[in-house]
Amino acid sequence: MSKRYDWDLIERLLHHVQNSVAIEDASETHAAELRALLLERGFIAAHTSGAGGSGEGATLTANGASLLAMIDSSIPGNDHPRQVLDEQADALDPATFDEVASKAQIA
Repeated sequence: MSKRYDWDLIERLLHHVQNSVAIEDASETHAAELRALLLERGFIAAHTSGAGGSGEGATLTANGASLLAMIDSSIPGNDHPRQVLDEQADALDPATFDEVASKAQIA
């Protein structure tokens, strides 16, 4: 059985990290859990000391930027990559994501 993720929330989190904006909404707890997962799995990276801003001290990694490009709702046809990601046992597993993202028809 595949693990399903809230791609809309992940997209918002990645946009917020990209734009250095803190996320504030009713799903803050779930967002914090997803943010921790994205950090742990290398989709976002914590700033080193001295970095400022309100983006909770993180930046997108290359994989984070790739994931954002795949699931970005402003891009027509983003449903297909989300569907392919949902079909994986765990789409945010780094090795699984690298394999899926390397397929030209997905990325």
